[in-house]
This record gives sequence, C-alpha cells and structure tokens, in this order.
Amino acid sequence: MGSVNDGHLAGLDASRLEVVGSSSLKQSRKDGAAPFGSTFTAHMLVVEWDSQSGWKIPRIVPFGSLALSPAANVLHYSSTCFEGMKAYRGIDGKIRLFRPSMNMARFNRSAARIGLPTVDEDTLLQLIWKLIKIDQHFISNKEGQSLYLRPTMIATTPDLSLILPKSALLFVIASPVGSYYKSGFKAINIETVSAVRAWPGGVGDFKVGSNYGPSIVPHHRAHLNGSDQTLWLIDDDRVTEANGMNIFAVIKDKITNTVELVTPPLDGLILPGITRDSVLQLGREKLAGLAFSVSERKLTMTELQDAAREERLREVFGTGTAVVICPVRNIKWRDTAFSCGLEAMQEAGPVAEQMKRWIENRQFGHEENEWGITMPM
Repeated sequence: MGSVNDGHLAGLDASRLEVVGSSSLKQSRKDGAAPFGSTFTAHMLVVEWDSQSGWKIPRIVPFGSLALSPAANVLHYSSTCFEGMKAYRGIDGKIRLFRPSMNMARFNRSAARIGLPTVDEDTLLQLIWKLIKIDQHFISNKEGQSLYLRPTMIATTPDLSLILPKSALLFVIASPVGSYYKSGFKAINIETVSAVRAWPGGVGDFKVGSNYGPSIVPHHRAHLNGSDQTLWLIDDDRVTEANGMNIFAVIKDKITNTVELVTPPLDGLILPGITRDSVLQLGREKLAGLAFSVSERKLTMTELQDAAREERLREVFGTGTAVVICPVRNIKWRDTAFSCGLEAMQEAGPVAEQMKRWIENRQFGHEENEWGITMPM
C-alpha cells in the first residue's frame, strides 16, 4: 500500500511559502468558553498536489471556504485523512507542540493507506510552525487551554471512478480550545454498542475519515441513553477503544495483589494514539517497580466486570489529544452498568490524575523534556 508519490515530482518546499494576511477583525478567544472545535483562527495553510507536477506552492491564507467539484473523490469515497495536535503556551511564555513528529509520521501512514500523497514530515512541521507563529495571539496563556491544530488531506480528483487520486489538497486549520468536555476534568459514563468500529484487516489503526463518520449515530444514541461516550467492542466482549480515545484500566491481581495498568494492544483494530504511547512510557518509567506492571494485552468486558464485582477494578480512563486524560465512572454493558472504582465524590483515580499532571507538565513547560518541542524563533 504505497503512496502515489513519484521521485521525479516536486516535493513539499517550505522555502516557497506565500503568506496572504487576513483583513478580518476576528478576535482571539482565550476564555475556552466556545464548544470544542467550533471557532477558528484567522488563517489556514493550504497546499495543492497533482500527479503531474507534485506539490505546489504552500500558502497561508485567510480562513475561508474551499472550492471543490461535486465529483471530487473525497465527497463520494471518504478519501481523507487527518491529524489532531495542540500548541500550548507554557508558563515561560514559550509555545510548544507535544511530540509532533509522531503526528507527522501517523499522517503519512494514513495518507499512504488511502492512496494520497505523502509529505516530507519535517517540511510539513515547518509550515505548521509558520501558521502557529502568525496566529499565535489565539493561544491562551491559561493552563489547560491550547490551540487545536487539524492537518487534513483530501482527494480532489473530479472523477467518480475508483482510482488513485490524481489531485489532492493538504490544509491545516486551527481552533482555540479549552476542555473537551464542558464539565472539565470530571469522570464520564460510557456504554458499549452493538455496532463495530473496526475489524481485522480493516483501517481501524489509521486516522481516516471513514472511521469517524459511521460512529456518529451510535455516539448520539449513547448520549440519548445518558452516556457521554461509546466503547467499541469486537465479538461483544473484547475492548478496542472509545470514541476518539484509547482505553486504560487499572486492575488489582486477585492472587499477587500487584496492580496492572493495562490497555489493548496495537493489533490493527485501534488507533496508535500519541497520548496512549505517552501514558505507557510514563507508566514504565515512573510506576513500574512500585507494585505496578504496565501491559499491552487483550482486555475484555468480562474481565472488567469481574474485577469490578470483586472490587479489584481501581480505575478506567481514556486518553487522546483532545481530552488528554478522561476518567470513567461507570461502564454500561449488556444493559447493566458497573462501577470503575471511583467513590461518589471522586472525579478521577490517582493514576489518571498523575498521568494528567505528568503530561501537562511537559506540555506547558513545567518540566523541560524532549516531548515538548518549542516553537523555532
């Protein structure tokens, strides 16, 4: 499954960047009051590609609508991929991205899977930094708020045939955000659904549009049932991930009394989340040896329910760029809800709280670390 790149075509070139400043009086919104992802900055990055010449001149232009043929591939076959990443203004005033090279690598992997062109990852990151620098006044200096960045690529070929794209558009838009949930860092309720998000041999481990559109109706139904999120299963028992989040559980072993931090493995069914990887690394670095083990293995609802019944399920939480860490209070499975270990007045368990603190310390500059990449001068 290679990309449609050709070594003789023009590559992405940041030195050719053209900037068209916005005349809009759009004001930055730094209070985090707007719903997540509903307001946008004044500019966006756009770069066109075609199979004859390769990548064209990158441009930063005023935020606005895109012009597409109604026959564009993306409108019919969901030939699109995207990323989610954030820029943070640290306590030292510096702007940082969190592990952005992982986003760039995942973006290329997703693009190649659906036949879109790949990019030079360092060059795309340079262009994203240029966009951030121009719209940096939209980044709040309040901890917990950030600038959400959405790199996206779509197939624009005006052809209804099922063929590799002959033209594409790469664009990056940015949205000032606060907490993903209006309630802030509080435990949510999730429920399993009969629908299946991904299956062996599919594209569950790629960040492509076709993974997300079909999840909206089950997610909406969960909301109508009083739940905040859906939890996706395979064979009505095996845990994969939640809507937009990887899932972790903290379980006490009934024989050894050791505590395990566990998440499902990267087996092709779930997205290789960057926050997921960060939690695993932090767990192995800071928790291992403190009567904790850290595992990537098959996790089932039967195991979680049994652990909850025996009061061995200490915590469940989700991870993702948008939510960072999201504690779970109850899970509903087969019409029965069970507790994930939190007390009535407790919003997060100690592992979830500590993971959130460790990650945000690196995002906001409390701890200098190679994960927090500072904006070039």
